[in-house]
Amino acid sequence: MDAYIAQAPKEWRGRLAALRAAIKSAAPGAEERVSYAIPYYHYKGRLVYFQLWKKHIGLYALTAPVLDKYAAELADYGTTKGTIRFPLDESLPVALIRRLVKEQVRRNDAAEKQK
Repeated sequence: MDAYIAQAPKEWRGRLAALRAAIKSAAPGAEERVSYAIPYYHYKGRLVYFQLWKKHIGLYALTAPVLDKYAAELADYGTTKGTIRFPLDESLPVALIRRLVKEQVRRNDAAEKQK
């Protein structure tokens, strides 16, 4: 994770660090990993991935129920199945990201209890 952030352009490292901190605070039990050459968090299964692009930061692997629950708050962001794009020319919605990750943690917990 440190290496991924360090290789990013200097102007975006702070934003990636803030994203990482938001995810870690929302999911303190999650393991940081790298999968598909991008940062990944594992908590009782897939939790969330992120990646820096030229014009946005992509947040991946959130389930449809999580995205549906927060659809109104996500309306201003580009979304597709399991993906949210946060434009680099706007501030990162850290509080929203925390809520999304916390909801995914709750769903991962519930899924594990059903096993």
